[in-house]
Amino acid sequence: MEDILSPNTVNYLVDKGTLIEEHIAGIPGDEFMKHHLEDTEFNQIRMAKEFVKFNERCFVRLLGDMRAYNYIVDITPDIEGSQYRLRAIDFDQQSYEGKKNFYLPQYFKENNPIIFLGMKHMTHATVKQYQLEERSMIAARMKSYKSRFDDLMEVMLEDSISTDAKVQQLSQELAEHHKHKAFFSCHTMGQVVMTNLDLLLHKDFRESSYYSY
Repeated sequence: MEDILSPNTVNYLVDKGTLIEEHIAGIPGDEFMKHHLEDTEFNQIRMAKEFVKFNERCFVRLLGDMRAYNYIVDITPDIEGSQYRLRAIDFDQQSYEGKKNFYLPQYFKENNPIIFLGMKHMTHATVKQYQLEERSMIAARMKSYKSRFDDLMEVMLEDSISTDAKVQQLSQELAEHHKHKAFFSCHTMGQVVMTNLDLLLHKDFRESSYYSY
């Protein structure tokens, strides 16, 4: 899921039922917030922008528990400052929990320092623009890797990767959140993820906004 729908390539080895991921290099999010947030205003805006996009990627594919210590910050220096990318390094909470807010990094107190940067430097309209840009990129990746994505979802739609109670809870909360009854027909977490992604490609959903500072 990370390799297909995010901008990050993930190298891994598979042997029967075992998958070994590569080490993902970068500064742990909690350490980054302790030592690197006191930067130029230009770089702070870039950090806040990247967090909005990261928040979007996690929610769309329902990757949970992205507290500051479960992702890293990849920094690329350039002539104008630095480019930032947040990368998940812990995927064991992919579509398992039943609480909607668990899939929105903005609600974890560990991420408050970078949230406060967003409140300081960005307007609601700017946040919405970055949301829609990221949704558009995710939609493009789904189309570019359609065969791989379809194969992955074929398994995920049938697999029992969570409990019935959590599936029901998340379906209910997402239905209320998006004001869309399609979630009520979901019986597995894979179906919940697929419904969320289908809504991403729907015009009315792309033009909506749930994220606000």
